[in-house]
Amino acid sequence: MENCMDLKISSDNRFIIKKDGSPFFWLADTAWELFHKLSKEEAVEYLAARASQQFTVIQAVALSEFDGLTVPNAYGRTPLLKNQNGDFDPELPDININQTNGEYTYWDHMDFVIDFACSLGLYIGLLPTWGDKFNKKWGKGPEIFKPENAYIYGKWIGERYKNKNNIIWIMGGDRPIETDGHLLIVRNMANGIKEVTENRQLMTYHPTGFSSSSGYVHNESWLDFNMIQSGHGGVNIKNYEFVQKDYSLDPVKPTLDGEPRYEDHPVNFNAENGYFDDYDVRVAAYWSMLSGSLGHTYGHHSIWSFNTERKDYFPLKWREALHRPGAEDMKHLKELLMSRNFLELKPCRELLSENYGGANDMPAAKGKNYAYIYSPNGLDIKVNMGILYGKSIMAQWFDPRKGTYIFDGIYKNYKNENVFTFYPPSSGRNNDWILVLDITE
Repeated sequence: MENCMDLKISSDNRFIIKKDGSPFFWLADTAWELFHKLSKEEAVEYLAARASQQFTVIQAVALSEFDGLTVPNAYGRTPLLKNQNGDFDPELPDININQTNGEYTYWDHMDFVIDFACSLGLYIGLLPTWGDKFNKKWGKGPEIFKPENAYIYGKWIGERYKNKNNIIWIMGGDRPIETDGHLLIVRNMANGIKEVTENRQLMTYHPTGFSSSSGYVHNESWLDFNMIQSGHGGVNIKNYEFVQKDYSLDPVKPTLDGEPRYEDHPVNFNAENGYFDDYDVRVAAYWSMLSGSLGHTYGHHSIWSFNTERKDYFPLKWREALHRPGAEDMKHLKELLMSRNFLELKPCRELLSENYGGANDMPAAKGKNYAYIYSPNGLDIKVNMGILYGKSIMAQWFDPRKGTYIFDGIYKNYKNENVFTFYPPSSGRNNDWILVLDITE
């Protein structure tokens, strides 16, 4: 397993790269309650599984959503102490060692999980707090942050983790910025972190559903890249439209979908509507990636919460969900995109002479000597071949369920105005395919 190393934004402001200039592929899992819910042994089990599936980032929260201030972690510890007014205080992290609570603090446990993740080559997308702690629009809260203590807390948590090579900071936490006060809290916390980390660790913002961080903080100096939450509100949410909008912004910043529809999540939060499956997961991933994303985040509804009981809203226990097909499919996404020069990849819908739109929308992207076109339901693909600038092109079909190729043919001696029609090996729901075109001469 490769070691974690510092990350930075590429010179074209489209990707994340490692300090040696090689591409970093963001393939994240959503594990919001990781620090709050799991023991050492459970965290090791979970992280080892995700590393074996080729994930590269784990998104987790320090002050979590599910009563993260009041319900202790697996070792009976909570993250903050109360002040003289009886309120949980972000200026008072509980790092005390005492006979009552023991020597292993909440923050010690976070240290252990972060370090073990790094030993597996995994980065932590670390949220300092869930958003209900500054905007209790819904959820448990309480709202404990003000601009002044947000800066102090940011400096404290930044100082604690400034020397960790595998930290990527994620501000926000699924709540909107609705007032100047909210913005100042987020800005001060971010600037506190940036001040002590000396801007060495990257930072983004996790927005509420059906929105992008670009709608709130695109021009903030601390924001290195944008994050979208296309969300869970319905099937075939056009997350590529969010990516396209972010991709066109000035100043240019990378973007990705950091919370698409989760596998086994009730559609629109209602089990009567059914659940998103591995096909829904793949469509969101390929729509996003071939529209200009720097990477992609997978999520499973029973894992972000580390659910331990089966119920209609959480249909699996978290261990049962570790190897769901959507999670296994994500490594094929990574393998395909990293098999060629990923840093050349740019959206290129001009490759298509026709597109279908809606559930059959076909995103297309190309590098210098290759192109990808995704057909969500196996419909035929009409390609403007002259855009590829090659005398000979090899066509293959990539199966996103198996990670295998099916040879289609070698195409030569075409004219620039030629439109070729390619027919996927199968069609219908759950018969999505990627047409891979490689210029051979």
